[in-house]
Amino acid sequence: MPDLDTTLHLEMLHSFRQEKIPLWVAARRGYAPRSELERAVGSGALAAEPGPNGSRILSVADLERRYGRPRGDIFGMDWGDPETVEPLQFIKRHYLLPLIKPEFTAVEIGPGGGRWTQYLTAMQKLYVVDFYPEMLAELGRRYNAPNIIKIINNGDDFPGIGAAEVDFLFSFDVFVHFELPLIEAYLRNMQPILKPGATAFIHYSDKTKIMGARNKSFGINDPSQMRELVSRCGYEIVEEDTTTMWHSSIVIFRKP
Repeated sequence: MPDLDTTLHLEMLHSFRQEKIPLWVAARRGYAPRSELERAVGSGALAAEPGPNGSRILSVADLERRYGRPRGDIFGMDWGDPETVEPLQFIKRHYLLPLIKPEFTAVEIGPGGGRWTQYLTAMQKLYVVDFYPEMLAELGRRYNAPNIIKIINNGDDFPGIGAAEVDFLFSFDVFVHFELPLIEAYLRNMQPILKPGATAFIHYSDKTKIMGARNKSFGINDPSQMRELVSRCGYEIVEEDTTTMWHSSIVIFRKP
């Protein structure tokens, strides 16, 4: 796993946020069905430039003017839409939504483009924390409500969040890339900001699964190591899910 100074994450964002994209990418992101895009290009209603291997390149600005911004334009949606991908639908319904209360103050670590943030905005206050300013700027393309507070951290801390202020902490598709020492630093730095009884939801790498073992960007972790680490850092495990995801697992724990 690259360390936090890697440009990998920003390269992925820059690759996603291109001003011009192939027609097939526009269809996959959901601007319009491919047949509709083909018709618009064929009629001249949508300009296209020739691309490699016979592809047609469309302007994102033109697509947005004609079709608006689809859900697939949220950075991170390539890894699955919680509204349509069955395992993510289950996680949203069974774990996440029951933990969201409108009176809560919450933290999301690594919000990306807002794939999960969209559900967390229902809470009174939401801190979104990331190491990369560019990622928080990307989130701001869609989510800039007054109850959302963006925080740039130093890789494992929570600057500006008050002591015992947080009722709920959530992170998905972030800790899968972390090695155990970084996870431990986060777990210890969570302690001061969590209220007694506060709940945390962490999605992490599971190298006991073949897809996790083969993913070179995933940190070395598994349920037994994560369980031991969470307990050693002073938390009580509420629930674990080691089966829903094909390359990772989930732990939900509470500060006593």
